[in-house]
Amino acid sequence: MKLDENTIADFLKSKDKFNDYSPMLKALWFDGNGYWEKAHDEVDSLDGQPAARIHAYLHRKEGDQWNADYWYRRAGEARPDLTLEEEWGLLLARFLL
Repeated sequence: MKLDENTIADFLKSKDKFNDYSPMLKALWFDGNGYWEKAHDEVDSLDGQPAARIHAYLHRKEGDQWNADYWYRRAGEARPDLTLEEEWGLLLARFLL
């Protein structure tokens, strides 16, 4: 499912709801607002497929394809044939809805 631009904009401005977000949503919020390192810190020490999936996206964005592919495997998924923006949007839809 694809989110509309208003939903994405609202999410990126949603500082008042931030503390209620899961680590995956916090990571997407940080990344979407230009804080890759903070996004990575949110999921770096977490176990489980959801965190691994965000971790994979972040390493793909970083340009470290080998590491990204490792995390995609940990998440049980293949690297998607999408732009980074499309992948970020799909992840947001997955964890927001």
